[in-house]
Amino acid sequence: MTDSQRKTFEIGQILRVEIEKIAHGGHFIARYEGAVLFVRHAIPGELVEVKITGIEKSLMRADVVAVIEASPSRVVPACKFAHAGGCGGCDFQHIQIQRQRELKSEVIAEQFARIAKMEIDVEVEEVSTPLHWRTRYAATTSTTGELGFKAAASTKVIAIDSCPVLLPEIDLPTLPRADIAASSRVDVALSSRGERMVGVSKLRNSRTEQNNPVAIIEGKKSMFFDVATSFGESSYQVSQGSFWQGNVNAPARLVEAVLDYAELREGDHVMDLYGGVGLFAAAALPFIGASGKVDLLEASSSATRDAAQNFRSTKNVAIHTVDVAKALRNFESADVVLLDPPRTGAGSNVIEAIVALAPRSIIYIACDPAALARDTGYLNTQGFHLRAIRAFDLFPMTHHVESVALFTADEVS
Repeated sequence: MTDSQRKTFEIGQILRVEIEKIAHGGHFIARYEGAVLFVRHAIPGELVEVKITGIEKSLMRADVVAVIEASPSRVVPACKFAHAGGCGGCDFQHIQIQRQRELKSEVIAEQFARIAKMEIDVEVEEVSTPLHWRTRYAATTSTTGELGFKAAASTKVIAIDSCPVLLPEIDLPTLPRADIAASSRVDVALSSRGERMVGVSKLRNSRTEQNNPVAIIEGKKSMFFDVATSFGESSYQVSQGSFWQGNVNAPARLVEAVLDYAELREGDHVMDLYGGVGLFAAAALPFIGASGKVDLLEASSSATRDAAQNFRSTKNVAIHTVDVAKALRNFESADVVLLDPPRTGAGSNVIEAIVALAPRSIIYIACDPAALARDTGYLNTQGFHLRAIRAFDLFPMTHHVESVALFTADEVS
């Protein structure tokens, strides 16, 4: 967008545009007099009126304020707060659920085509019901004590009386409001055994990087989750500060997919990178046997304390509280690498260190398709190529999607 174009537009200006396609991050592409708009709350093919919310160097951001010609996939949101200026948690509630998954498939394909220079076609698989699937969340109280979630790209707290994506047992009306002060973060979780935890912390001071301590006002700091799959069943201790998948069915579905791709063998050495509390490590143990070994690398001390408890009776799992990128250089080889990095992905340094281990296969669990596509490019240059990929709708009503990808080295004749 040129300087003269930027001067033509103003924040709050209303434009009529046709939505072209979906973009990464839950936005949709439209154009107006040569300017590109990233639009929220739209669907491809619609004719809409949008309000400009941001003007940047190469694009503008906007929200749909009126639908002139609606897509057949447009539905009434299940939540009254799912609209422009409302709660920022669900950005796809206005889209029919099957169409949501199709759009997520398009995003994955577009990211691979643009970043990895690869053509792929992957179906986003249903994992749970569209509503009442979430077992963990973080809410916020405003300075006046109203409880809710933040608006999109904002610190403003939208007061919420009920959230339809949460399991009913942990919905906001069930929380002990008298024990929750203003300007607080509220962490809530429900285990597979029905244990409920509510933790409260004062919002972090923006001048310091230190997180304020969490006070458990209901339940215990640690809960237990049972994960049953066709491969077996494992149980896990998960503390308040440790990561665990939020979708009630996600742990089992991901374990199934990872084990299917890994094809583990007796005696295998498995590297479980960013291994958390040991979700995949525990599932791998029956396949590698007593002669096999798992090295679990994780930076979170909360997660590794849980992992130590989860594997307290297991001799062939070594748990390392480390910076994964740095610690990988201390290992010489591995048969299988399980890679579940944060949203930013693994990055070139981690990929290079993994390849140096000469594994038989790498199974990459990714929550961001752009990061996965970028790291796929790094793996390609190192001689490892994508052999299979699956995608899972772990976050219905949002633009987020989870992928599990299998990479193996080129065969040398």
